[in-house]
Amino acid sequence: MLCLRALPFSPPSFSRSFSPSKHLLHLKPSSSSIKQFSHSSPSNYSIKMSTQTIEHIVLFKVKDDTDPSKVNAMVNGLGGLHSLDQVLHLKVGPILRTRSSSFNFTHMLHSRYKSKDDLNAYSAHPDHVGVVKGSVLPICEDILAVDWVAEDLQGGGLVPPPGSAMRVSFLKLKENLGDEVKNEILGVIRGIKDNFEQIRQLTYGENFSPARAKGFSIASIAIFPGLSDLEAVDSNEELVNLQKEKVREHLEGVLVVDYLVPSSQAQSASL
Repeated sequence: MLCLRALPFSPPSFSRSFSPSKHLLHLKPSSSSIKQFSHSSPSNYSIKMSTQTIEHIVLFKVKDDTDPSKVNAMVNGLGGLHSLDQVLHLKVGPILRTRSSSFNFTHMLHSRYKSKDDLNAYSAHPDHVGVVKGSVLPICEDILAVDWVAEDLQGGGLVPPPGSAMRVSFLKLKENLGDEVKNEILGVIRGIKDNFEQIRQLTYGENFSPARAKGFSIASIAIFPGLSDLEAVDSNEELVNLQKEKVREHLEGVLVVDYLVPSSQAQSASL
C-alpha cells in the first residue's frame, strides 16, 4: 500500500457521516515567524525549523450548485486566518483530485502550528469561529479534519512554495492492530522518501483528533516541487505497488488527495 503519498489506491468503503460543529475546523492563528522557501534556494528550506510541528488538514465538500461567490468567500475567509498569531502556515484552495470511491471533497486547507495549545487556541479564536459559522458550514455538506505531530521536518521549510504539489494520504487501519503493527506502518511511510527522489518533504504521524477524522488514524503529506514531479512518481508503477503491498493487509481504507499550493493568498512572515 502506499501509505502516504503514493499513488492511486482503491480503498474499501468508508463512512460518510457528518455532524457540523463550531469546532470542526481547528485552523490556527498565523504566526509571524516563518521563512519562506523558494524552489531556487534550497538553503532556505530548513531555516529555524522547530523539532515538532503540528499538521492540520481539513477537507471540505462544497454542496453542488453553490454560488461561486460563496465559495470564494469561504476560501478568502479561511485564507485570511493566516494572519492570526498562532499560525505558522495556512493555505486553502481547490483539490486537484481525490483518489477514493467513497469521498469527493472539493477544497483543502493545510496549516501548521508550533504546538497543540496553539491549534486549540486558534480553533476557539472569534475570527475562526466566525468564518466557520458564516462561510463554511452554510455551503459544505461534508468535512474531514486530521491533526498529527510531525517530528523534525526535513527537506523543506514550514511554508511550501506556491505551485508545490502535495499528496495527502489518510489511512484507516483494521481493528485491534497492536502498536508493533502501527509502528511497522509508520516505518514504511518513513522510508517512502528514500525510494522517491522527487519528494521534497515528507511528514507523517498518528491523528490525535479522532472525532473529526471519520476513522482515519494515520496521515501523511508528501510535498513535491511541482505537479510533474508528483506524476513522475505515479509513473513508477512497480515501485509504487511494492510500497503498497507492504501495508495493504492492515488497512480497512485509504483516502488520497492531490493538491497544488495556491499563490493567491499571502504567505506568513519570516521567522
